[in-house]
Amino acid sequence: MPIEIKPVSTNEDIEQVAILADEIWTQHFTPIIGATQVDYMLRKYQSPGAIKSQIKDGAEYYLANLERAWVGYAGLSTDIDQDKILLSKIYVKSSVQGKGVGTAIFDYVESNCVLRKLSSVWLTVNRNNDDAISWYKRRGFVVVDKVKKDIGEGFFMDDYLMEKLIPPNK
Repeated sequence: MPIEIKPVSTNEDIEQVAILADEIWTQHFTPIIGATQVDYMLRKYQSPGAIKSQIKDGAEYYLANLERAWVGYAGLSTDIDQDKILLSKIYVKSSVQGKGVGTAIFDYVESNCVLRKLSSVWLTVNRNNDDAISWYKRRGFVVVDKVKKDIGEGFFMDDYLMEKLIPPNK
């Protein structure tokens, strides 16, 4: 069955992203950054209100559907001045990892880059998130910088900045 990628456009879609975020982040990030920081980041960045605000400010969200179930999502922000697109979020339920959902999402993002005539995709990833770092590297991303950002309440994001150049006629 094909993987469907759909733009988030309704309140129900936003609620679905928040539900997926809660499940995926809690399972995946708790061992890396701890439950307290995960809870804080979910409230601050992935609550329905936060997602709605990000979309209002120009962010794009997409849901991934496999076998009639929502199984992942992505968030994008285009920076025309820098000729880049930020893949700010790409998350897939662990129960479907290895079934091509992440690849389908990323292919969709790359296609968006080509259509928008952008030269690269960039992202940040926690420096201790070894599985994700390896996955990005297999897709052609390289580490271009390290960033440590204070996100409030004593929490920091300690990330690699990774980038992939997109050929103009892919």
